[in-house]
Amino acid sequence: MFGRKSVRNYELDMCSGPLFSKLIVFAVPLMLSGVLQLLFNAADIIVVGRFAGSQSLAAVGSTSSLINLIVNLFIGLSVGANVAAAQYYGAQRWKDLEETVHTAMLIAGVGGVVLIATGVLLADPMLTLMGTPEDVLSLAALYMKIYFIGMPATLIYNFGSAILRAAGDTRRPLYFLLTAGIVNVILNLIFVIRFSMGVAGVALATTISQCISAALIVQCLARSDAPYRLRRDKLHLNRHKMAVIARIGLPAGLQGAIFSISNVLIQSSVNSFGSVAMAGNTASANVEGFVYTSMNAVYQTALSFTSQNYGAGNYKRMTKILLYCQGIVIGVGLLMGLGAACLGRQLISIYSSDPQVIQFGINRLWIISAPYFLCGIMDVMVGALRGIGCSLLPMFVSLTGACAFRVLWIFTIFAANRTLQTLYLSYPVSWTLTFLVHIICYILVRRAMAKKRQK
Repeated sequence: MFGRKSVRNYELDMCSGPLFSKLIVFAVPLMLSGVLQLLFNAADIIVVGRFAGSQSLAAVGSTSSLINLIVNLFIGLSVGANVAAAQYYGAQRWKDLEETVHTAMLIAGVGGVVLIATGVLLADPMLTLMGTPEDVLSLAALYMKIYFIGMPATLIYNFGSAILRAAGDTRRPLYFLLTAGIVNVILNLIFVIRFSMGVAGVALATTISQCISAALIVQCLARSDAPYRLRRDKLHLNRHKMAVIARIGLPAGLQGAIFSISNVLIQSSVNSFGSVAMAGNTASANVEGFVYTSMNAVYQTALSFTSQNYGAGNYKRMTKILLYCQGIVIGVGLLMGLGAACLGRQLISIYSSDPQVIQFGINRLWIISAPYFLCGIMDVMVGALRGIGCSLLPMFVSLTGACAFRVLWIFTIFAANRTLQTLYLSYPVSWTLTFLVHIICYILVRRAMAKKRQK
């Protein structure tokens, strides 16, 4: 079923031939995967908001920042697996690729088990620490505990998808996600509407669908006749490959985790405005997710293409990859970000019919979604740097320019003018500062690379 001939139909030669068209072919399935994932998540939010009430809607929404905080370290490691596998693939070092694949998948399984314990134990105390209102707290904790049971499956899917992306395959992960997502929506309707399970039903449906996507990705890798084939008897932690994955992935994961701390602080600040503001914030953030995930697909494209070409020694092509990806991400960000803001009332009303919730959501969209392309520029610069194996530098820049800046903003500017508008302004300002520094860093790194090759 997944023989070498059929596998070649999914793989993409990133190191030669026309570049722009290949970037689009690679990025579009990633965008669709992200959009589909969010559509299925939106189905969770819509079903809960419509059939379980605004408290349940606020409960599901209030957990996202905390879930990201706990999970992002391991998701970052999948970035390391993607970069390492793509570099070995570009250099045609098949033995190294094989060892990377098996080390990465084992990290995913073990990491998922660790996350089950972490999420279940920390749900109640962390939500309380965030200032989650009493009328929402128990529901939010229940959602988190059930959600984290599916963490092994979530990580296995993410790591498996990263390996396929390293070879240029973004289509099969899309098909697997589509299958699992349809099951998720059907189970949502059954559990929430038919059996009145509320947030527990939504979380259970998500967990089951995650298991389906993980099973499909494992089957794909195991049946493949490609160099990245997954074999049970070869599953072991190769120390060198684990170090390579960690060198790139840990800074990415730490960046994501610490970024989430600032988002948790922002969520805590939003919580202080009450459950109606939380519901509007949740709905708006869900809409913005469609913009972000589309731009994030371009970041992943820059990451994978840069990694393969770096492994193959095609340094001039890397510059073209960066320029094309920046043009694509700006176009996507402007089109979708401004579109979401202009259609704010119609979009937010899908999630809730409460006029106050809708207005809170619209206000956020105009401040965060409209200039979202700035975040896209920042992320593509990070992808280009990580693709050449430089992960610590973008981590420090991003944490200082975005994370630390937002925390400082909360305790100074927001403290002096406690409005949601002031709080939300921290996003576009931090994006601008950070992408400007990333551009300087990229120029310096490329110059250092050129000098090193001349010696």
